[in-house]
Amino acid sequence: MTSTAQAPKPGARTAHPDHLGHVIFIAAAAAMGGFLFGYDSSVINGAVEAIRGRYDVGSAALAQVIAIALIGCAIGAATAGRIADRIGRIRCMQIAAVLFTISAVGSALPFALWDLAFWRVVGGFAIGMASVIGPAYIAEVAPPAYRGRLGSFQQAAIVIGIAVSQLVNWGLLNAADGDQRGKLMGLEAWQVMLGVMVVPAILYGLLSFAIPESPRFLISVGKHERAREILAEVEGTDVDLDARVAEIEGAMKSEHRSSFKDLLGGSFFFKPIVWIGIGLSVFQQFVGINVAFYYSSTLWQSVGVDPTDSFFYSFTTSIINILGTVIAMIFVDRIGRRPLAIIGSVGMVVGLALEAWAFSYHLVDGKLPAAQGWIALIAAHIFVLFFALSWGVVVWVMLGEMFPNRIRAAALGVAAAAQWIANWAITASFPLLAEWNLSMTYVIYTAFAALSIPFVLKFVKETKGKTLEEMG
Repeated sequence: MTSTAQAPKPGARTAHPDHLGHVIFIAAAAAMGGFLFGYDSSVINGAVEAIRGRYDVGSAALAQVIAIALIGCAIGAATAGRIADRIGRIRCMQIAAVLFTISAVGSALPFALWDLAFWRVVGGFAIGMASVIGPAYIAEVAPPAYRGRLGSFQQAAIVIGIAVSQLVNWGLLNAADGDQRGKLMGLEAWQVMLGVMVVPAILYGLLSFAIPESPRFLISVGKHERAREILAEVEGTDVDLDARVAEIEGAMKSEHRSSFKDLLGGSFFFKPIVWIGIGLSVFQQFVGINVAFYYSSTLWQSVGVDPTDSFFYSFTTSIINILGTVIAMIFVDRIGRRPLAIIGSVGMVVGLALEAWAFSYHLVDGKLPAAQGWIALIAAHIFVLFFALSWGVVVWVMLGEMFPNRIRAAALGVAAAAQWIANWAITASFPLLAEWNLSMTYVIYTAFAALSIPFVLKFVKETKGKTLEEMG
């Protein structure tokens, strides 16, 4: 252990807050943006067929309306780091909450297809901001000993948002007698589904007023005393607070505000660590996980499942998603990030390969043969379980902690933007790929799951238990 300003001081790694419940509340409030991300990702699942019918659009145009929010996500993610460095993490969350609220109202009351698409872009921008600020903020306030578990709150919030969205959609669909375009409160059911997001959006905004600013941001703007107070709250009074402030300040003095230019270098445009972050983001999406949440209802209906049952199956997938996330939260700080990622990749290969096999059979009377139908359903749940207990949590945790301090905000923004672009590519292409060959579509996702294994083994370093200052 060296005595330089960047080295972790005694007690930093093993810091334990005096009031762990308070730290958990702070992390959970920051992760509320993840809840909105999950809710928005899945709520559209209940509206896809209604939008197709109302505006009489084909698969290609429909896919673009569904996926266009992800373009907003990419822009929001790419700019959030710079905004957060200028005005603070909390102000960023509040801006995102306002945009979420506006988007929910606009999406519920569209007067044309392009209008709906516009409001989805606005909501996407907010999601992109929240996807960067949540993990970064949690990583900055969490004690190293708890950072993995607290960082996993982001993914936990996402999967809970997905589950709540599907449960709300199912309830609204039943209230509308199983018709997505049935009347509820003077609107069509799908409009109410989109409008309900106003509630968690407002809650996110209110919670942002109840949590403190990041100590690292406060030190960057000269508010050292307030930073000491917050460090005492989140790391405990037993830690040498003067040493911690000096450690963070010393690291900051050797760096400057991160910008896109700081990420450049190496043989291939970006620094190697940035490419690793981009790789993690892209692999997380190219296994096709969001197909399970954007299109699951439509997918099950396409192989003969009743619409109401298809919503139920989507909800059971979300329960499995939550279960897998809880498993990851338990083990991410115990066995580490890399082992979880590899275990998850192996499980995803098995689940996706079984889905590909099942979907290779011809439909009989509009349905898969019974055996293949059950295998497809079970395999889908296996895939989601292994994704949730690994890549779903690990990627968000690692993106919040793997980059050196001097480039963290900008690098996280680029990696998150890559994640949204990859998400868009999968979401926009799935309807056309499924029409071409559903089985081969899942073969492609299986291939990416398999390729993620050597990627992790060769390029990804373990970050378990290290302070952020140790990242470089």
